[in-house]
Amino acid sequence: MAAELSTSINIKEPRWDQSTFVGRAKHFFTVTDPRNILLTNDQLSHAHKIITDYRKGVVSPGLTEDELWRAKYVFDSAFHPDTGEKMILIGRMSAQVPMNMTITGCMMTFYKTTPAVLFWQWINQSFNAIVNYTNRSGDAPITVSQLGTAYVSATTGAVATALGLNALTKHVSPLIGRFVPFAAVAAANCINIPLMRQRELQHGIPITDENDNRIGESTKAAQQAISQVVVSRILMASPGMAIPPFLMNHLEKKAFLKRFPWMSAPIQVSLVGFW
Repeated sequence: MAAELSTSINIKEPRWDQSTFVGRAKHFFTVTDPRNILLTNDQLSHAHKIITDYRKGVVSPGLTEDELWRAKYVFDSAFHPDTGEKMILIGRMSAQVPMNMTITGCMMTFYKTTPAVLFWQWINQSFNAIVNYTNRSGDAPITVSQLGTAYVSATTGAVATALGLNALTKHVSPLIGRFVPFAAVAAANCINIPLMRQRELQHGIPITDENDNRIGESTKAAQQAISQVVVSRILMASPGMAIPPFLMNHLEKKAFLKRFPWMSAPIQVSLVGFW
């Protein structure tokens, strides 16, 4: 008979050593695994039960260490770490790859006309608002007023940036125009994230000691954290929005895309996903 799984495994921390690149990569790929968005409510509830029981010192019969870690990452993918609420599906980290691939690819394909800019920038900022709301700090809830202000401001900033730069780039190389969506996304991130998390800037975020005991709140930590989020969001968008324009500018001169122009969007989405 197999021995019962130990209750001393620290599931508050990632499974892999975060001091190494490989450990961080494994953790990141597991957290953002798109397959998690396909999990059923029963599967999520099962993982929730395993983790909540384990935290109370109760081990499910026959549970292995691999199954425990799998349940931990399924649990983390669907339930808010502070509130414990089930998160909005498209706001979860596991939805980031498919959602961003599609939206970014379409923004970079349909950027030349005003209606297209308005529509895709609105779609992108709507998605960003959902992600920011879903992953908000549980200690700093966002009001409907704050959510609305951030959403409208970011959408307005993105559209104004895109339309303004489109007007400026009409008489320069078409390649330059392909970077307009990236500039719009960067401008919107600088507006959207601080506004969405303004309560944290005003009241601070929780800080803990080395034993995970809460010792207070810090506005300085909130400022640093939110600044890092803004920069990281822009940097994460860079490969998928800065490299494909060069490739698409080359490909659209070829006979294939001249014959099948509708293939531009699928190719662009694929390139964004690759990078």
